[in-house]
Amino acid sequence: MKTSYSEFEAIGFALAGFTCWVLADSIIKMIGSSRLPAYEVVAFLGLFVVAFLLLHGWWRKQVKSLWPKQPKRQVFRSCLDLANNLCVVVALRHLPLTLFYILVFMAPMVTAILAALFLQERLDWRKSLAILVGFAGVVVAVDPFGYARQGDWIGIAACMVCVACFSANMVWSRVITQTEKSESFVFFSGIVMAAYGFGRMIGHAEPLTARLTAALGATGFFCALGSGCFYIALKHSSAASVSQYHYTQLLTGALIAYLIWHEIPTISMLLGGVLIVGSGLYIAMGASRERIEVCPLSPLLPEE
Repeated sequence: MKTSYSEFEAIGFALAGFTCWVLADSIIKMIGSSRLPAYEVVAFLGLFVVAFLLLHGWWRKQVKSLWPKQPKRQVFRSCLDLANNLCVVVALRHLPLTLFYILVFMAPMVTAILAALFLQERLDWRKSLAILVGFAGVVVAVDPFGYARQGDWIGIAACMVCVACFSANMVWSRVITQTEKSESFVFFSGIVMAAYGFGRMIGHAEPLTARLTAALGATGFFCALGSGCFYIALKHSSAASVSQYHYTQLLTGALIAYLIWHEIPTISMLLGGVLIVGSGLYIAMGASRERIEVCPLSPLLPEE
C-alpha cells in the first residue's frame, strides 16, 4: 500500500469511508427492529471489525502493524468511539435515517469549537455566526413544537452525544494520526468495543439468529472499511477538508431511507438541513483556505 496520498486521493478515501458508514448505519437500523441491546450490537460489531482487520493484516503479512505504537494515547479516542457507536445504535432506533444524518452534520461546527479550544485554531466572528446559524438549523429540523416532528427525544439526545464524541474524536485523532497507522485506530477501537460489549453480555445476552449474525458481520465489514478509509483521509488531509465531505451521507442516506423505509423528509427537516449544511460547508471551506494561506507548500507527512 502507498505510504502517501495526494489531496485528491485523500478526498476519494473520505468519500468511500462515509459511504461505507452509511451502509453500516442502514444495517444497524434494520437490526434495531430486533431485541438486541445496544451493547450486544457493539460487541459483535467490534468482534467482526477486529476479525476482518486480522484477516487483512495476515493476508498482507502485517499483523503486527495493527497494534498501535502508543496504546495509552489510543484509549481516550477508543472510548469516544465506543460511546459514539453505542449512541448511534440508540439514535437509529428512534430517528428516521434522514433526520439522523441532518443532526450528525453538526459535527463540523462542534469540531471547529473544540479545535479553537484545544488546538488554538482561529474562530473569528464569521465562523461563530455560521455556528449559530447551524445550531438554529438544528432547532428548525427537529421542529420541537410542530405536529409533524419525527423521532423522539431519546433519539435526538443520543444523536447529540454522537456529535460530541465524533467531533472530539476528530480533533484528538488529528493530534496522534501522524505517528500511527490508520488500521491501528480501527483495530484498537474494535478491541475496546468487543471487550465492553461482551463484558456486559455476561449479565444478559439475547440469542442471535443466522440473519442477525450475517447483518452484524456485514456491519463490521463496512465499519472496518469505512474507518480505515476515513483515517487514511484524515492522515493526508486536514480535519476540515475531510469533514466537509461528511455531507455526502445525506444524499446516500436519504436515498436508502426512501428505498427501504419509504421515508420522506418534512419541510422543517429540509429547511434545517439547508442551514446546517450551509454553515458547516462555510466553516470547512474557510478552514481549508486558512490551511493553504498558512502553509501553501506543506508536503504530506510520510507514514511511519
